[in-house]
Amino acid sequence: MTANELPKRKRLPHDVPSWIPDETRHFITINCLLRNANVLCCNGVAEGILKNIDIYEEQGRWYPWLAVVMPDHIHMIASFHHDIGIKRTVAAWKGYQAKQFAIEWQSGFFEHRLRSIDEFEEKASYVRNNPVRKGLVKEANEWSYVWERVKDGSPGGFALPGVKLHER
Repeated sequence: MTANELPKRKRLPHDVPSWIPDETRHFITINCLLRNANVLCCNGVAEGILKNIDIYEEQGRWYPWLAVVMPDHIHMIASFHHDIGIKRTVAAWKGYQAKQFAIEWQSGFFEHRLRSIDEFEEKASYVRNNPVRKGLVKEANEWSYVWERVKDGSPGGFALPGVKLHER
């Protein structure tokens, strides 16, 4: 690699082993193609994206815990059904958002399985405080574009509380 070349990003398969339970939480980041621009937090786009998180939950495609829409990316913590898979679920959701709101996304997404309640709490804090770190607000609770299952800051237990994702 020469000094002017950027490193090549590896494509990750996002395949979750079958022994991982459906209720396992995953930290997801989805980036817009155009970075450092306000693509998502204008013209009602963020509100529509947050509404569509609910629609996918109603369809049993995922069980969201937390999502924050930033101007050029989305952070989310969610549980996914094995039969559909993370990759198919996120790709379909991104495709729908692209059509509905004319969003150009980067291909793929970042995903990390959260293996403990401590890791979940750390990522939830990271997600909630992203608008503060970016200088968009002074306090995390000032940011409007948040979907949160538990509003008081507690994680609400690590297992899905009696919720079973629909089989497809």
